[in-house]
Amino acid sequence: MSHSELPESPELPDPADTRAPRPAGARTSTGARKASAKSPRTRAREFALQGLYQHLVGGNEAQAIDRFTRDLSGFHKADSVHFDALLHGAIQEAAELDALIAPLLDRKLEEISPIERGVMWIGTWEFLHAPDVPWRVVLNECIELAKEFGGTDGYKYVNAVLNGLAPRLRPLETEADRARKGA
Repeated sequence: MSHSELPESPELPDPADTRAPRPAGARTSTGARKASAKSPRTRAREFALQGLYQHLVGGNEAQAIDRFTRDLSGFHKADSVHFDALLHGAIQEAAELDALIAPLLDRKLEEISPIERGVMWIGTWEFLHAPDVPWRVVLNECIELAKEFGGTDGYKYVNAVLNGLAPRLRPLETEADRARKGA
């Protein structure tokens, strides 16, 4: 399956998500969320992605990345527990995450941008280990990360891969969503 043939799912809000809708003015001119509209978990994902990038590109160890990241401006507004879980969990389980992701790719894993790969690690890790986060929220958060930090259409690739993984890793949730839509 080529990159252009990968299916894209609609980015619909999760009906189970009880958070208040974001105000219309909470976006920048590029469509990214403004910093003031970001939740602590969203910020944790952003810092984790920066750390995963350091790991993927520079080979930095998780502990060194963790120490460095905690000193960055704005980290105090992030959910540090979720950051720790994402950063350390994704690095520790990198081989397992790659094994889940690789069959859904149309190219070698090494050819994937480190940003998109890091975003896919975050999404896959959350599918596996953060059952309190609905699968559609994981998907939407990862799409937002890819839009903000990745290449022009990288979010479409992330969307397709994570959408392919969701039924395997969150079968009950995805089936319930399909059943609701069919009813």
